[in-house]
Amino acid sequence: MMKIEKMAVIGAGVMGSAIAAQAANAGVPVLLLDIVPEGATDRNMVAKNALKKLQETDPPPLMHRKNLARITPGNIEDDLEKLAETDWIVEAVIEKPDIKHKLYRSLDSVRKSGSIVSSNTSTLPLAELTRNMPENFRRDFLITHFFNPPRYMRLLEIVYGPETRPDALAALVDFGDRRLGKSIVHSNDTPGFIANRIGIFWLQLGLLEALRLGLTVEKADTVISHPFGIPKTGIFGLLDLVGLDLVPHIVPGMDRALPPNDPFHAISQVPDLVTRMIAEGYTGRKGKGGFYRLNRNRGERIKEALDLQTGAYRVSTKPELASIAAMKAGGLAGLLQFHDKTAEYARSVMAQTLAYAAEVAPHVADDLESVDRAMRLGYNWQYGPFELIDRIGDENLVRMLEAMGKPVPDLLRHDGPLYQVVDGRLHGLAFTGTGGTKPTLRAVNRPPGVLLLADVKRRSKPLTKNPSASLWDVGDGVVCLEFQSKMNTFDPLVLKLVHKAVDIVRSDYRALVIYNEADNFSAGANLGVLLFGVNIALWPEVENMVKQGQEAFKALEYAPFPVVGAPSGMALGGGCEILLHCDAVQAHAELYMGLVEAGVGVIPGWGGCKEMLLRAFADKKSPQGPMAPVARVFETVSVATVSKSAQEAKDLLFLRPTDGITMNRDRLLFDAKEKALALSESYAPPEPPVFYLPGPSGKAALDMAIGQYRRLGKATAHDAVVAGALADVLTGSDTDISKPLSEDDLLALERRAFMDLVKRKETIARMEHMLETGKPLRN
Repeated sequence: MMKIEKMAVIGAGVMGSAIAAQAANAGVPVLLLDIVPEGATDRNMVAKNALKKLQETDPPPLMHRKNLARITPGNIEDDLEKLAETDWIVEAVIEKPDIKHKLYRSLDSVRKSGSIVSSNTSTLPLAELTRNMPENFRRDFLITHFFNPPRYMRLLEIVYGPETRPDALAALVDFGDRRLGKSIVHSNDTPGFIANRIGIFWLQLGLLEALRLGLTVEKADTVISHPFGIPKTGIFGLLDLVGLDLVPHIVPGMDRALPPNDPFHAISQVPDLVTRMIAEGYTGRKGKGGFYRLNRNRGERIKEALDLQTGAYRVSTKPELASIAAMKAGGLAGLLQFHDKTAEYARSVMAQTLAYAAEVAPHVADDLESVDRAMRLGYNWQYGPFELIDRIGDENLVRMLEAMGKPVPDLLRHDGPLYQVVDGRLHGLAFTGTGGTKPTLRAVNRPPGVLLLADVKRRSKPLTKNPSASLWDVGDGVVCLEFQSKMNTFDPLVLKLVHKAVDIVRSDYRALVIYNEADNFSAGANLGVLLFGVNIALWPEVENMVKQGQEAFKALEYAPFPVVGAPSGMALGGGCEILLHCDAVQAHAELYMGLVEAGVGVIPGWGGCKEMLLRAFADKKSPQGPMAPVARVFETVSVATVSKSAQEAKDLLFLRPTDGITMNRDRLLFDAKEKALALSESYAPPEPPVFYLPGPSGKAALDMAIGQYRRLGKATAHDAVVAGALADVLTGSDTDISKPLSEDDLLALERRAFMDLVKRKETIARMEHMLETGKPLRN
């Protein structure tokens, strides 16, 4: 298989520069080219300005600031010859066939033989893009449709033609999967491909139906989001995010491209309200506002919503819907059977969208799972359309469509669920040919190196479990510890299962991996459980919970087998601390890791201070001596620093230099398992550490820094109290530099400081505010 070792991106707009950034995140050198503006003094100014914007964009397209150095700016007049050094050229220029064809002829004259060329188009068919191009170009050409922003959106739709070289396709799929971290979905060469074909229909229908029914944007977004596993942006929040100015281009474009019998034509009108909003500059988040806006008058930030009937803004309110209450009592069926305008909206939008997905699926993809994966990853739906159909029941969906007088696609007449588990393996409907003949049940296959816990669960039962955690045998003598509490927070049940995991693995297995497939690894300690004890002054029980956590994590640290953490998403507070006690970590690239206890008025109490000190003293790249490592940990922990990626977590010492990073989320468990097996070959538990800390003199130095922050207004009075307690622990309290301190000595200091702080009313107020709002409180 050919290797892709260097890339080029032509077009330094928002998408092109962000694609280049993701390639740089993967460690690949990238050439970023664009036009030379007329009269430009710097001929590379377009690409250079794009690189500047990459550094200013939030959330950041770059996983680490050093990755920017891998992107070389240039222009298509002076630097085209450099394309001869690249293996893959991505075209991301304006969606006009004549401009693309002209560029392709230029690329073809300089690129090396066998290099791959792809277009990031989201609208133009491959046949149109390759029209009148030479055969060798057509053999090397594909469509690679990234979703915005490329760093965070895992979907990559690939369209290949009848003449595309199989080895070029295989190389691009492998590179996109392993290096860029994308979930590859093969799409047929049809308008909008898969995700946008269905997603644009859903958005347009959702907009028109809210107008027809006279709903507020808040009610529409509330009823269409959480009940169906759709992000809380719903319809109108997502339109604001995408940009309303795209609607007059996308909707008519789809209308022109789709076949005459497509149901989209019936909803292809652009409402006058949208036209007027665009004309007045209300294009969404990138404009003055959209269906929602933040009013910053008089220094306040007040969220406002557009009244769809009057066109005026008003203060946005969170609706209490009877239809949602009905769902709480009767599930999704309770919502869909309810009789009010919000339930009618949900029925109309989702029933027609799911029917549309069933109608077009045989034309856009080879199987239902590809369609579902495209919508999950391209639009962040928790369930794909066919997974939703199985949850609703195809008979119920048919009844809803018939009641609305809408046609029922043949696929919904299929006998039985669209997905079934057969002999422990997931099967889904697949089509025997493009355009769809009778669908047949086929096993959902995973690429080599992909191991999903969801698949393990289909074919086996847990070794042991409780309501908050489970243990699973994932093969080859490796056990997986999975958290399953709300936000994967730590409560006594999780800590109890940690001890049980150590006993089980010690007896019969080789290694333990700590992993789950939720959006976030762990949000830390369960504040609700903690606050219950605090509010009734059960101080011995609160301290016992702190001690239980210390003992559980210490048991992992000194277990006679390797423990590998495999986090993705947020790993905060206790979620960070358990990883600090692992022998190794195999992290997903998108890791937001940190000791954030200071934000709720306490300090890390489960060994986090101790483990960070060990890493700081062991880090040969940092200044050494009795105080420098202590100051480094203090600086990180006192302000609740959180990494913005796994790469950045290494800078912060949350990850070791030897810890691994997996770009593709689906490969994380497999990679962690392989790491655990490698460590098990000659494993020995670590030796207990000894600390030599500066004591009161070091504490005095840190207190001076705290006072300075307080005087500058960068810390509140309670921030200073918390920082002082942290400083006391990190300097060893009343020790001196010649006195050795054990691990247990440090844990005792953590426990004492935690208990002192948790009894303060300011800390209790912060915890209650965090539990209620999910946001820290400054007091």
